Amino acid sequence: MDNLGDVGANKWQRLLRWHRGHKVNEEGDNGVKEEGKRNRLLELNRNFNWKDWSVDPAEQFYYVWLQVMIFPIVYNSVIIILRTCFTMIALSYLPVWLTLDYLADLMYIIDMVITVHTGYLDQGILIRDIYQLKKRYLHSKRFLRDVVSLLPTDLLYFVFGIQTPMVRINRLLRIPRLNEALDRMETRTSYPNTFRISKLMIYIFVLIHWNACLYFALSSYIGFGSDRWVYPNMTNPEFASMRRQYIYCFWFSAQIFTTVGDTPLPKREEEYLFMIADLLIAVLVFASIVGNVGNVITSLRDRDNVFFPNHELVKAYLRSHHISKELRQRIDNWYQHLHINKKIMRENEILQQLPVHLRTEIAVSVHLPTLSKVTIFQSCEKSLLEELVLKLNPQVFSPGEYVCRKGDVGHEMYIIKEGKLAVVADDGITEFAVLSEGNFFGEISILNIKGNKSGNRRTANIRSIGYSDLFSLSKEDLTDVLSEFPAAKCHLEEKGRQILTKMGMLEESGEGTEGETEKVETKIQRLERNLEILQTKLARLMVELESSNRKMQARVEQLEWEVAALGTQLPEDVEGELAEGRGEGVGGEVGWEREEAEGEEEKGSDTKVKKQGQGEDGKDVTKEGDGESTKSTKEDTERTVEGDKSGVKDAGNQGKTIEDDKEKSREKGDDRPGKGDGAEIEPEDEKDEKSAERKSEDGGENGKED
Repeated sequence: MDNLGDVGANKWQRLLRWHRGHKVNEEGDNGVKEEGKRNRLLELNRNFNWKDWSVDPAEQFYYVWLQVMIFPIVYNSVIIILRTCFTMIALSYLPVWLTLDYLADLMYIIDMVITVHTGYLDQGILIRDIYQLKKRYLHSKRFLRDVVSLLPTDLLYFVFGIQTPMVRINRLLRIPRLNEALDRMETRTSYPNTFRISKLMIYIFVLIHWNACLYFALSSYIGFGSDRWVYPNMTNPEFASMRRQYIYCFWFSAQIFTTVGDTPLPKREEEYLFMIADLLIAVLVFASIVGNVGNVITSLRDRDNVFFPNHELVKAYLRSHHISKELRQRIDNWYQHLHINKKIMRENEILQQLPVHLRTEIAVSVHLPTLSKVTIFQSCEKSLLEELVLKLNPQVFSPGEYVCRKGDVGHEMYIIKEGKLAVVADDGITEFAVLSEGNFFGEISILNIKGNKSGNRRTANIRSIGYSDLFSLSKEDLTDVLSEFPAAKCHLEEKGRQILTKMGMLEESGEGTEGETEKVETKIQRLERNLEILQTKLARLMVELESSNRKMQARVEQLEWEVAALGTQLPEDVEGELAEGRGEGVGGEVGWEREEAEGEEEKGSDTKVKKQGQGEDGKDVTKEGDGESTKSTKEDTERTVEGDKSGVKDAGNQGKTIEDDKEKSREKGDDRPGKGDGAEIEPEDEKDEKSAERKSEDGGENGKED
């Protein structure tokens, strides 16, 4: 027993030591963490430079500061006139008023410092440079107004007395800051209509307060109790207290502005003038109240018309067409369900006021949780879901209402957001299954799955058990979205095939697959044939291009030779000889023989060009364009020969030379090598002889013209 006690004691001691060590470690860790925090704070303080500090007007700090500045501005707007007119109140709580006065002045000074460091937007970019901020603020009218509101006019207490706080009236120049704060609040509040009514009531309260103070001051000037219109005499204990003084004056001013109740008739000119001014102000106040309240009611009605369908128009339509009472009751119940549960049916029209990216973020935050529960979309990309949420249209179905019937043409699929729907038989009583939140149906009829026996027809009857909130997605919208996401489209189609297979509604035919494969192979073969034809045409075009280039070069060289021949001038004795030769009449025959020889040479060159084209491609490449160019070259040479017929220097020698050339050309035509060897290129000796002949002929022609 003693050993067992020692063992138990040892266990407890070890546990106690472990607990102490663990506690020490935790304290050490906490100390390290706290020390790290202190070091980070010290580092931030070292890096932070108060001179470069700036405020973003869109951040939370600036908004909170504007709300803080409401208090000193409202304090000065209400208390300065109160202390000026009600001297008893001013003197009774003088230390409190002075403390609040200088606290408000301190907040004014801090507000100026924050205003100096407040950034501004220049072409959409926030300017934080402290030099530019100071320059902009110091040269603005706002700086002048802020400085005037902080002038030490309190020194005038020594002149007029401490009971005249009207010397601080310059503090009211900060009221534009109050308007800025209220505008910011209106843009951020979730209940703008309520805020507008509250702001209007505050303005009316301040106006009645000022009028009450002025009424009490006028009564003091005329004399308390001098008539029924002014404030009663102070000697009456009932009207001597400060509370009664203020409340009575406030009630009298409110009675004048609202024109409710019988106010005493004025007796003096001052009283009449005061009442006239008050009545004019009362007209403006009443008009502003009515106008603002009317705007609020109109905006509330417009909001209801945007959120919910216009029930009054539907009721009028039902009455005019004498719809049955049962159907009208169902419609009324549907409208009542929407209003009680705040179901919004026109989300897309409301969100049209926002840009696309903000609209997408709102739709994602509202509908993405529901869409992600749908099993068919769980493995899809997030970008696909973001596209789909903008296409969803909310719909509400009443109890017992059919969402779709078997055999109907399907144009949209449905996703259940809330409620339960039953898959029923044709009799409408037998239930096969119950669909709840996150389920979907109708996708089979809009996916266009091949082999679907039902086509785009509904395959089941879906009826709402109670009130059901559904999202509908049309076939056109889903097709547009899936066109950009082919992987998701294949996934959805595969899911649809699995469902159709389970239902026995899918035609599985291998022949169709083989037919599709054969069609694909046929298309590939046709594309290959077209590619070969295009390659052949390209080769022909390249050959034609090279041939045209060669002909163009030859023609250019010929034109250069002709220009050079025309540029040379022959001697006068040569011209005389040419004239005698023309008189003998020998040049005509010689020219005719040259024409025949050159004609044969050109025919031989044309046949060589054609043979060369056939040798390069193996086919007849020569077309109309090449023929035309060859004919034009032939016509040019014939014209040159006809013009040079009479320009022969020595008829006998020239005739022999022409006959020799003719025989040589015939021999060359017979001795030419095989087709396509570039026979259209003339030897250099022939070119020299032809050029000499052309020069002599040109010289003879020039002599004839002379």
